[in-house]
Amino acid sequence: MRFNVLEHKLVPEHHLLSPAEANEVLKRLKVTRDQLPKIRKTDPVIRVLEKIHGPIEEGSLVRVLRLTETAGVSEAYRLVIGR
Repeated sequence: MRFNVLEHKLVPEHHLLSPAEANEVLKRLKVTRDQLPKIRKTDPVIRVLEKIHGPIEEGSLVRVLRLTETAGVSEAYRLVIGR
């Protein structure tokens, strides 16, 4: 990969969660995995995270941190799905 999309100023921070962290988040938010917004394994961000963490399985959760003028830091979660 020639370009790391995570280094672009318009791409928010993405962090892969461990299975324990993912279960804790689901419990805290009182949601199931299928209720979360999705992100495909083919997404450029997931491809970069796979270079860092190794293969990412479907069903994994990714934390997305965005800086906003009103809220400061906005936290969101995405479920990794197949093609």
